[in-house]
Amino acid sequence: MRNYFIPLFFFLALALSGLGMAQGQTHPFLNDTDLPEGCTSIIVGRLASEDGSTITSHTCDGGYRPWVNIKPAATYRDGAMNTIYRGLMHTAYAEDMSRVTVKGEIPQVSETYAFLNVAYPCMNEHQLGIGETTFGGRRELRSREGVFQIEELERLALERATNCRDAIKLMGELAEKYGYCDGGECLTLIDPQEAWQFEIMGPGPGKIGATWAAARIPDDHVGVSANICRIAEIDLDKPDYFMASTNVYTLAPEMGWWDPDSGETFKFWKAYSGRKPFSIREFWVLSTMAPSLNLQYDADELPFTVKPDKKVSVRDIMEYLRCTYAGSEYDLTQNLPQDSRSNVAHNPWMSSDMKNLANGLQSGIIPRFRAIASSGCAYSTVIQARAWLPDPVGGITWFATDNPGLSPRVPIYSGVKELPASYRIGDKNTFRRDSAGWAFRRVNKLSNINWSRSSKMITDAVKKYEDKAFAEKVAIEKQAIVLFQQDPEKAEEFLTQYTNDFARSLVQYWWELGDRILER
Repeated sequence: MRNYFIPLFFFLALALSGLGMAQGQTHPFLNDTDLPEGCTSIIVGRLASEDGSTITSHTCDGGYRPWVNIKPAATYRDGAMNTIYRGLMHTAYAEDMSRVTVKGEIPQVSETYAFLNVAYPCMNEHQLGIGETTFGGRRELRSREGVFQIEELERLALERATNCRDAIKLMGELAEKYGYCDGGECLTLIDPQEAWQFEIMGPGPGKIGATWAAARIPDDHVGVSANICRIAEIDLDKPDYFMASTNVYTLAPEMGWWDPDSGETFKFWKAYSGRKPFSIREFWVLSTMAPSLNLQYDADELPFTVKPDKKVSVRDIMEYLRCTYAGSEYDLTQNLPQDSRSNVAHNPWMSSDMKNLANGLQSGIIPRFRAIASSGCAYSTVIQARAWLPDPVGGITWFATDNPGLSPRVPIYSGVKELPASYRIGDKNTFRRDSAGWAFRRVNKLSNINWSRSSKMITDAVKKYEDKAFAEKVAIEKQAIVLFQQDPEKAEEFLTQYTNDFARSLVQYWWELGDRILER
C-alpha cells in the first residue's frame, strides 16, 4: 500500500468545510454508473433471517426531510376524496406546505391504517414495511402526465393494504389508472410472511399509465437494490411469485427494446433499464452474504437474489448499512496514509473538498466507489415484521437520522401512536436545537474535524444504545404481549411510552456527545 503524507493543516481546514454540506450535493464516492442522491435497500426472506422475521431496509440518501411522525388511522364519509401531493418529502414539519403542490385527487376509502410517515412512508400498523431506492430507468419512459410520485403510492399502500401482494396490486392499478410521473423506482416490501421487490417506471411521454413488475424474494433468500433496476425474468403464470403491468410484454417490442420473435429471454431490467443490473453495492451485499457462490464483480449479471451462507440478523443488516468496504480492495480509505499525524481528518465521509485535495496531491489516492453508508443520508430504516407476534409488537422500524455509518437507531414499534416533538421537525439545512435530527447531524459533521479522536467516541456510543435496545427488547415485548391480551390499547400505550423514552434519552446523550467532541 502506498503511503503518502498529506499535510495535516490542509485536512483540518477542509474538514471544517464538511459542516456546510449543501442540499443536493452529490455523493463523493459516486462512480460513473451511480445516481446522485442514491439509496440502498437490502431485503431478507423469513427463512433467511436468524429469528424468522422478514426484513427490509432503506438509506434515504439526499436532501430529504429527516423528521418522522405517526399518521393515525382515520375513517371517512362516502364521497370523500384523497388529495395527491408532490413535494412532501422536502418539508420541515407535517404542516409545512411551502414547497408542496397538489397533483390531483382520487376517491378516498372508508378507513385507513396508521403508518410511520417519513419522506418515503415505511411501515403501517399491520406490519407492512417498505424500503425504497431510485434507479431512473430509460428516459424514453418518463411522462409528465398523471398524478403519482413514488412516495404517494407508498402512502396509499400503507393506508389501504395489510400485505405485500395487496399493496403491489393496489400501487400498480393506481399508477396505471391515474398515471405515474416519476422516475424509475424500486420498492422492497415485507409483511410477516413474504418479501417482494416492486419496480416501476412511466409509460412514455404524454401518456397516462405505468410500466412495472414485481418479483417475490424466495423465503430463504436475500436481495438488494441500490439505484439499479434488478428484476430479470418474470413468469406471470406464477402469480405467487410474479406480477406485472398490462403492458409489460408489449411496450418493450413497441420501443425496440426486445424482440419476442428473436428467442431472447425477456428480462425486465434489460428491456426497461438497458443498464448493467448491478454495481458495487449490490455486488458487495450478495457476494458477502453468499461467499460460497464466488460471485465476480466483472460479471455481466448477478443473481437477482442469493441464499445466504448463514442466517441473517437484524443487527447484520444494521452493520451492512454502515458499510464502507473497510479492509477490502474497495476500501474507501485504502490509499490514505495511516500514521497518526495524518489520520486526524481522513475518513470514509470526508467532504468533497478534502477528497479533491487528496486526489489533487496524488492522483487516485481515494477510490471512486460509492459506499452503502453515506454522509449525505437524511435518514435510514431497518424494518422487521414477525408473524408470531401481534401486529403492534411484531413490527419494528429501527430508525436513524443522518449518516447510517455513525448514527444510532430508535426502535419504533408498529403499535406506537406518537413520537417526541423533536423527531417531528427539522430539515438538513437549518440548524435548530429543537430538532432531534440535528443532534446526530452535528456530531457526524464535527467528527470530520478530528476523526482519530472522535470516531471511537461515536462508535462506542452507538454500540451502547444498540446493545441497550436489544438487551431490553425481550422484556419489553413480553410485557407488551401480556398487555395486548388484556387490552390492545394498553399495549400500544406501553410501547409508545417505551419508544419515546428511548428516543428522548438518545437525543439528550447525543447533544452532550457533540459538546464533548466540540471541546476536543
